[in-house]
Amino acid sequence: MNFEAARTKMVDNQIRTTDVTSHAILSAFLSVPREEFVPARMKELAYIDADIELDGTKGVGPRYLMEPSPLAKLLQLAEISKSDVVLEIGCGTGYASALLSLIAGSVVALESDEVLAATATETLARLGYDNVAVVTGDLGKGYAAEAPYDVIFVHGSVEVLPAALFEQLRNGGRLIAVEGFGNASRAKLYVHEHGKTSERADFNTAVKPLPGFRREQTFVF
Repeated sequence: MNFEAARTKMVDNQIRTTDVTSHAILSAFLSVPREEFVPARMKELAYIDADIELDGTKGVGPRYLMEPSPLAKLLQLAEISKSDVVLEIGCGTGYASALLSLIAGSVVALESDEVLAATATETLARLGYDNVAVVTGDLGKGYAAEAPYDVIFVHGSVEVLPAALFEQLRNGGRLIAVEGFGNASRAKLYVHEHGKTSERADFNTAVKPLPGFRREQTFVF
């Protein structure tokens, strides 16, 4: 299979057609070999217009490599520059981490699943994305050791965002997340300035959930 041709077709047919105009983001999607970040059995389907389930998760619910179009739109919403330090929440096998490495200054890629983290570390190192550090830990707690961050990118849909993530943004920092589940989900941009956080809903989308971000159930009498 000609993966380079498939990559170009993905960008032309799935990403450019959904109002992604950032040259840096388009260039990153044309450059990063998506087929290297999917399970071996899925390589020939790496460029389909769909989420791809990943191998290696340990009982916390399935994990996915996000569909190209919403991923590109979320990255564009973040307005990332080469001077930014980015924290990715839930890096999976490292595909979005590789994209981020090309448009940001440096990336901390947080993953709770040790198998996925090991896969991401190996693949990113082998392909030369050396401004990404993969770390393991509870996704909801972020990674305070390297905070503050210019951008926090949440790789999957969530129901609730922990306060710990907002506390790790520097002044003027942005957090990008998809809130809600299924077709009712909305992409949101949060901006943290002078101790306060504002939010703006941007576009409707449907991406797979990131485990661990459900609202706690309460009893109603």
